[in-house]
Amino acid sequence: DAARAAGAEQYAATEYTAATQALKQANDAVTGRDYRLALNYALESREQAQNAAATAADTRAKLRGDVGRSIAEAKALVAQTRARLDGPSAAQIPRATRRTAQQRLKQLEGDLQKADAALKAEKYMDADRLLMGVKQQLQAVAATLSRGSASQSTRRRT
Repeated sequence: DAARAAGAEQYAATEYTAATQALKQANDAVTGRDYRLALNYALESREQAQNAAATAADTRAKLRGDVGRSIAEAKALVAQTRARLDGPSAAQIPRATRRTAQQRLKQLEGDLQKADAALKAEKYMDADRLLMGVKQQLQAVAATLSRGSASQSTRRRT
């Protein structure tokens, strides 16, 4: 129960499964009236459950930090891309490219908000899943804007 309360089912599944298996074996040994074996399995189950709880706590803390950093990095990319779209150099970007980038950026900001909400709700695995690929997609939008402005300035020079 303590391991389950610590989130071991989700964050330390292997250790949690070992603990529940040992507990089942202890109960089976009690049913078979082999109390010495039952005690051994019960002690093993307790040790596995404690390990599962500790592993879950460590994994949660690491994941929380990783997700927090990823969200901060993604927010910085959003701010940079917004500045590029709204700044003085935006006129160098073709209108169609700018429009597509704005739409894609809006979608990615929505994903980022969902990930931020999941982080605040302590649903770290959900937040991590939502963030998967968001940074790369933001970088792709920024690269598209750079290519768009480069091709636009090349056309104007010739």
